[in-house]
Amino acid sequence: MQFIWKNRYFNQQGLELTTGEPVMIDYPGELNSHQGPDFINARIRINGNFWIGSVELHLYSSGWVKHNHTKDENYRNVMLHVVWKQDKLDIKRNIPQLELCNRIPIHMLETYAGWMVKPVFIPCELSAPKTGTEKWESWASRLLILRLNRKMHRILDSLRLNKYHWEEQLWWMMAANFGNPVNTTAFEAIARSIPFSLLAKHRQQFIQLEALFIGQANLLEKIYLDPYPVMLRKEFIFLRKKYGLKKIYEPVHFLRMRPENFPCIRLSQLASLCTETINLFAWTLECESIPLVRKKLMVSANDYWHNHFVFDKISPYREKMLGIDMCNNIIINSIIPLLYTYGKMIPDQAVLKKSVSWLEQMPAEQNQLIAGWKRVGISVKKASGSQALIELKKQFCDQRKCLECEIGKHLLLPADIRS
Repeated sequence: MQFIWKNRYFNQQGLELTTGEPVMIDYPGELNSHQGPDFINARIRINGNFWIGSVELHLYSSGWVKHNHTKDENYRNVMLHVVWKQDKLDIKRNIPQLELCNRIPIHMLETYAGWMVKPVFIPCELSAPKTGTEKWESWASRLLILRLNRKMHRILDSLRLNKYHWEEQLWWMMAANFGNPVNTTAFEAIARSIPFSLLAKHRQQFIQLEALFIGQANLLEKIYLDPYPVMLRKEFIFLRKKYGLKKIYEPVHFLRMRPENFPCIRLSQLASLCTETINLFAWTLECESIPLVRKKLMVSANDYWHNHFVFDKISPYREKMLGIDMCNNIIINSIIPLLYTYGKMIPDQAVLKKSVSWLEQMPAEQNQLIAGWKRVGISVKKASGSQALIELKKQFCDQRKCLECEIGKHLLLPADIRS
């Protein structure tokens, strides 16, 4: 009802109140997100008389009494009660009432009702692919900025905790990225449990870093047979006691993932990255080349893991180097959001422009969600597009916010009046 009233998606020809008086809607008002009527500062004409005030909406007129508006002072300036259907006349206050049940296109009602109940990938999946390219591109551009801004607010909350230590923030974000998707929370907890100054101090000792990461993941508590995990365990026990590291209780998981993504391998690669560069954020601020960033991230796990996926169990030799897809994932989901946040906060327009430009240069992500969009006939080639589709799916489609989606609003209109 709010959507229909706000956009005036109802027949306004010969508009009359339930009492038969003619009414004209000059301005439907502003949606009120606070206590009180649904719309404020509306402007209407009843019998030629000009009114300015609030508008309250209900499905049925009896809603006025059910919601106790009669005695609520916040509703004293309501000049119009808009309802889908009038079912009650004994309202003490003589408020002009407008009924819309015969003035709204049946197409809009049936379409919206269907979207709300269908167990599909996206509510409008039968119609969305037919929407014009121009409208999709316009909405995708806005979705991308919405996603970057939403990530920025989360990053700023975290930066306040570490006193705006940008290098440490990037480290936390990349660690979470290395655990993606199953171990994201655990890997971030591991990174946050180890002071950044400690990483800088031991950046030349790969074995010690690997012992710290795998040990904080609680993966060195068993008694192993291979000399390598035995050595890591000894190193970790010493370092944990020396630095008073607190135990992490967030478990890491091995199920439902490819062996290349097993926690020990990813943590070893993370340790290798730490030895390569400890001031990665400062470096990326100056770097203008995505291939160079990708090359910097393309590290390898310790030699032990080339013929192991887990401790004490030999597997065929395969170098455990971070792949291109994983490097792209880190750039898209860790480096670029932090660059965007930095560019907004400082502010630095060059860095801000670079963060968006990089998303437009990189290939689209390949995951289940993007595959789902492709199945319904919507595909993208760039990371800017895949990020927009992820935002649309998670923040609009999954939450059935069709009335806030530009594609949804467009498709709800009858075909003959769509712009």
